[in-house]
Amino acid sequence: MATLQKIRSKGPLLVVIIGLALFAFVAGDAWKALQPHTGKQDVGEIYGEKISIQDYQNLVDEYTEVFKFTRQTSTVSEAELTQIKDEVWNNLITTKILEKEAANVGLQVTDAEVKAILTAGTHPLLQQTPFQNAQTGAFDVDMLKKFLSEMASMDLNQLPRDYAEYYISLNNYWNFIEKTLRQSLLLEKYQAIVGNSMISNPVAAEDSYNGASNSKNLLVAAIPYTSIADSTVSVSKSDIKSLYNEKKEMYKQLEETRDIKYIDVLVTASQEDRDQLESEVAEYAQQLASSEVELAPFIRSTGSTVLYSEVPVKSSSYPRDIESRLDTAKIGVVSETYYNRTDDSYNTFKVIAKVNQPDSVQYRMIQVIASDEEATNTLADSIYKAIKSGADFAELAQKYGQTGESIWLSGVQYEGAAIDAENATFINTLNTMSKNELKNLDLGQINLVLQVLDRKAMTDKYQVAVVKRIVDFSKETYNKAYNNFSQFIAGNKTLAELEANAEENGYRLLERKGFASNEHTVSNISGTRDALKWVFEAEVGEVSPLYECGENDHLLVVALTGINEAGYMPIEKVQSELRAEVVRNKKAEKLMADLKNVKSIDDVKTFANVVVDTVKHVTFAAPAYVSLTRGSEPALGAFAASAELNQVSAPIKGNAAVYVVQVIEEEENEAGSFDAETEESKLNAVAARAATRVMNDLYMGANVKDERYLFF
Repeated sequence: MATLQKIRSKGPLLVVIIGLALFAFVAGDAWKALQPHTGKQDVGEIYGEKISIQDYQNLVDEYTEVFKFTRQTSTVSEAELTQIKDEVWNNLITTKILEKEAANVGLQVTDAEVKAILTAGTHPLLQQTPFQNAQTGAFDVDMLKKFLSEMASMDLNQLPRDYAEYYISLNNYWNFIEKTLRQSLLLEKYQAIVGNSMISNPVAAEDSYNGASNSKNLLVAAIPYTSIADSTVSVSKSDIKSLYNEKKEMYKQLEETRDIKYIDVLVTASQEDRDQLESEVAEYAQQLASSEVELAPFIRSTGSTVLYSEVPVKSSSYPRDIESRLDTAKIGVVSETYYNRTDDSYNTFKVIAKVNQPDSVQYRMIQVIASDEEATNTLADSIYKAIKSGADFAELAQKYGQTGESIWLSGVQYEGAAIDAENATFINTLNTMSKNELKNLDLGQINLVLQVLDRKAMTDKYQVAVVKRIVDFSKETYNKAYNNFSQFIAGNKTLAELEANAEENGYRLLERKGFASNEHTVSNISGTRDALKWVFEAEVGEVSPLYECGENDHLLVVALTGINEAGYMPIEKVQSELRAEVVRNKKAEKLMADLKNVKSIDDVKTFANVVVDTVKHVTFAAPAYVSLTRGSEPALGAFAASAELNQVSAPIKGNAAVYVVQVIEEEENEAGSFDAETEESKLNAVAARAATRVMNDLYMGANVKDERYLFF
């Protein structure tokens, strides 16, 4: 059990001493897909292979527990869960693509390779595990081996429940890390093959060196495209179609998207709601003045966003508006009720105590658990007396399967957190013990033999009862908003009617094109899963029912205006974008024709609408930025790379203008002399980065379908 104790001693304080159950392998059932969509049991497919909801759910559960374990928490937020589900999906797709490609070329990861990685201990994945050397902080393979050996031989039924749960959680965590490590090594191998296919050579290296290091200063004369009115440029359907065919691959989308219009009504508090809340907080202030009120349950009953803690904390742990008032507040006196604009809240508070305590305490402890509470107390008392009589603390700790090593408790570990009664007792005990003091702390089912070794950073701490109520709308206000919006929808059941009447009824009809199911929410409003499902099941022109969503503060109606199938976007969808580019191209053609006979910058200056600028430090490797045209212009760098001093260019088509350029100065190379080996190494690194993007190309050929929106 010594290995477990060693690992556990590295975690945050609350988990180590009492909150051991936070590590339990708790299943997240509340958010699972309870009602599959019309008997469908697949969340997607890849290469024509179905991905079952159960397989996907199992992976999400696994990742969720790893998340809980590494963060040392028992819960995940909705946003965190959404992120987990996306990461699991992306990893699942990547793994299936990689496995297929690796099989085609005979790639695999052997046990010997994994063993070598573990022995080296330098892989980034290993640095995140609890198996770390106390002195170096590096991964310790011997600690891992010892844990796995203990895990294989022990009878978990003979351990205290929290120890057994932790062993199970840690073992599951390691299995996940090992699986992920194998996947990571396989990906690294595949990317290495791709990267090595793009090897450098001395000629390319020298060309790259010159492109990045040889810079020139340019005199630039430009006629911006904005100098020609768009209305003077004629654009035909054939012009647009020709450009579309030229750029068609840019308009390929891998998944179906939809175009929608929607009205989102955010319900907010009325003035009557604000007045009522202010009166409530004023009443709470009167009750808070009573010396008989039980603070923790009272503060909880007020709905305050700041829970009461029995542990004094630094003033910075409280909201800023509270913190700024603590220095002038009197102990035991309730503050006036006040409004804080920053967080839109009404507030009152009462300082219960102000103490001077250390911000950090170094201590060591022996956890004592026996068959029952009486036996625990007896054993703890004997250990306490033995140490008081001169017994070695560390030796006694080792006798009971613990290290007895020193641990630092600092305010950052508990300030701002919800602290239960036992943890509050523990923290307050440590903060009030003197240096070298020994104490036997009885916490019921467990005793802690504590010794404080050092105290640092004495500071003022406060114990404050805070009533902070964020302004919110009342039920009456919500009902009024709901009834008004419901009546509007009932009278405007078509998209055309919504478009015609929304504004005059005080509603704003918003538009979103290219909406994808993997965005999880409509318009970033939480709780819109039903609306999302509706969008991807509706027909063009349909209007949805009214959805109550968000944090019960949004009312939403959606209309489907278009369906964009997977594949090439229709030319009609990108026509405005193509037209703008055709207009720009035709302007460029005209300006380049006008300028074709110029021989100098002075010749260009005779034309209307010309702007002249000097652009310095232009290289082939980085696009030049012309401030007067506000354009990033790679074409100017291409000219500068091969141009001679004082050479004047022919007209150059840029992104924002047509340019005539003259090299006015060649700058000396400050990067040192060319070194082929160094430059080839840089190019190889670029190739390696390019190899990491190969998965995007493979994805395009994998025929991936993501239908998770039907379940989650």
